Amino acid sequence: MPSEVRHLVDGGQTYPVVRLAGVLDSRSAPLVRSSVVSVLAGQPEAVVIDVRELTLGHPDAADVLEDLAREATDWPCARVVLCARADAKRWNLPSWPTPEAAFAGLGEPHPGNFLSLALEPVMGAARRSRELVAEACERWDLPDLASPASIVVTEMVNNVVAHARTDMTVLLGRHSGRMTVAVRDRSATIPRFTGSPVPVTSYGGRGLLLINSEAGAWGSLALPGGKVVWAALKTGGPQNTGGPQNTGGPQNTGGPQNAGGPQNGANRVE
Repeated sequence: MPSEVRHLVDGGQTYPVVRLAGVLDSRSAPLVRSSVVSVLAGQPEAVVIDVRELTLGHPDAADVLEDLAREATDWPCARVVLCARADAKRWNLPSWPTPEAAFAGLGEPHPGNFLSLALEPVMGAARRSRELVAEACERWDLPDLASPASIVVTEMVNNVVAHARTDMTVLLGRHSGRMTVAVRDRSATIPRFTGSPVPVTSYGGRGLLLINSEAGAWGSLALPGGKVVWAALKTGGPQNTGGPQNTGGPQNTGGPQNAGGPQNGANRVE
């Protein structure tokens, strides 16, 4: 019998809650990943995954949530925590018995650390995105990042205007002295980075060279019906000299019970 996982997203709570019920195994894992990734694409500070009604069809099935938690630390720099039964299989993620307990453990959200702007793929979109970056850097007292962040967001937006040609959302975030810049669009085509000069007609290639030179880390997140291209910039940080990865990221930290730690990519310079 095919396995099945039902999911319900509750975005009206302190932090978004993804409730999962059913059997998690290799067949249902892609749906679970897709449901959580769609929530992460909204740039939340944290996501609570309720697994109290979720059964593991195989011990390794839990890896999909652990992978999501690791990748989410790159972008959107979100904490992924669980709501789990006390007698459930031990998950290698922070967990609480109820969503309310998880909210209390996570603390109050900080909406002032995030800005977003919906744009159409038209002339002037890049200018409006730079205005948002200037506002963010002034509000967050990050003057050193105004120039590199403007370069990054310009290239991201111009790529959407020239190639994806879909509506987009610019997402900015402040995280412990660094700034993330991301653009979400409705094209599933992921820009390809080769690290060498590319033709003008190559999707994203020339822009990615500039993004790679300005950002300390950057990558992409494939979504149902689109993608997010993101970059992280740190005051006084070194320039990037590599290319993006498609998986990975630092482990998640914190949580009262189990401490431990989408497709999200990260190229990092420490």
